[in-house]
Amino acid sequence: MGSSNQDHGILGSKDADMGLFQSPPPAEPANDPTRPLADRMRPRSLDEFVGQDHLVGPGKPLRTQIERDDLGSLIFWGPPGTGKTTLAKIIARMSRAEFIEFSAVLSGIKEIKQVMSDAERARQYGTRTIVFIDEIHRFNKAQQDAFLPHVEKGNIRLIGATTENPSFEIISALLSRSRVYVLKPLTEEQIVGLLQRALAEERGLGAMRLTASETALLKIAAYSSGDARSAYNVLEVAATLARAGRGGETGGEITAEMVEAAVQKRVLLYDKAGEEHYNLISALHKSVRNSDADASLYWLGRMLESGEDPLYIARRLVRMAVEDIGLADPNALSLTMAARDAVDFIGMPEGNLALAEAVVYLSLAPKSNALYTAYAEVIEDVERTAAAPVPLHLRNAPTGLMKGLGYGHGYQYAHDFERKVTGMQCLPDNLRDRVYYHPTSEGMEKRLQERREEIERTRAQRPKSEGGEKSSSDPDSR
Repeated sequence: MGSSNQDHGILGSKDADMGLFQSPPPAEPANDPTRPLADRMRPRSLDEFVGQDHLVGPGKPLRTQIERDDLGSLIFWGPPGTGKTTLAKIIARMSRAEFIEFSAVLSGIKEIKQVMSDAERARQYGTRTIVFIDEIHRFNKAQQDAFLPHVEKGNIRLIGATTENPSFEIISALLSRSRVYVLKPLTEEQIVGLLQRALAEERGLGAMRLTASETALLKIAAYSSGDARSAYNVLEVAATLARAGRGGETGGEITAEMVEAAVQKRVLLYDKAGEEHYNLISALHKSVRNSDADASLYWLGRMLESGEDPLYIARRLVRMAVEDIGLADPNALSLTMAARDAVDFIGMPEGNLALAEAVVYLSLAPKSNALYTAYAEVIEDVERTAAAPVPLHLRNAPTGLMKGLGYGHGYQYAHDFERKVTGMQCLPDNLRDRVYYHPTSEGMEKRLQERREEIERTRAQRPKSEGGEKSSSDPDSR
């Protein structure tokens, strides 16, 4: 958050009290080779801006508001390299507002209060202030609260940029006073277009007179995962390699091999504590549930190659086994537990295959959520009904007093009966006819349903209670 060396008129940076202000860009020479390529190629107008056509295309809502200078506070939500900072700077330039750029990583309450005080004084002189907060989700509640009164008074126009879901990371009071715009990752075609522009323009790499095959540019676009800044960084390194290969002379071609050397290791968009973490595990779970083995393997690979904890994935696979497959294939639980043990025993990357084996098995296994829904209904009854006492005939009677009170009286020992089934009621009276588990016709559950029907036919032939003492063969009676 540096101060500018230019005179900005009434409240310029030469004023000791206004040292936090900086004017809207550009201030630096556009073709300064010491600046990163991504910064040199930053769009200076909406016409140069690439991507986000759903927001800034002709006639679209954000573009219309910008052109009419009819903007309040904004939140730009999207992955890295999609133009959040660039849009904020374009808005500041078009609205001729003072532009203050905050980093939520480096700024605290003291800096916020100083800037807010400066902005309030600037407004008295007719100067509008745009406060841009990068990574606003990193500000805590107290820091976000500090902006509220100044947003409400109109002292500042707040523009926040975040890669995290604003619903969870930004306080509701600030969110309700802002308009949220969602930015999307750039397409590979858009990335290639930006790279071609960088190779051609003087402010980019034009002076180096380099060419690049479409294959090389597509490789950069694929590696960048929709992040323009990442793509520019790879191109800049590849251009340096191309120039070094010619002894520092201009000209030459950026090859796919140079791109591979520049990339080294693809950096996938991922944050193990952020929304992308939950998006990917959701995609994996729903692909398994939908019996799509190929999609399931893809999402598994995305998570593992991005650095996700393999034991976290193993735990989620266990959940899938019991939630979406259940008793349709009881082996699913055993296999996922074995995969977990394999990951713990042999480590990575060999453990990847154990997880992949489990994912494919789960995907192709018969599906049933009958057990999952049955247990949910049980929990609902536990919470909404009275905690009925355990029926006397189901209680043990280890003492004479308990036996005299009727504990165990009327209990029927199943092993004393043909087919090992009695007519005895085991649910409390208020739930006596409740049925929770409804097996499906999928996999093993088809056999379980047949067995259940057989049990019910036998039970219907037995008296509900035969009274008497426990059988001498009942281990609980000893």
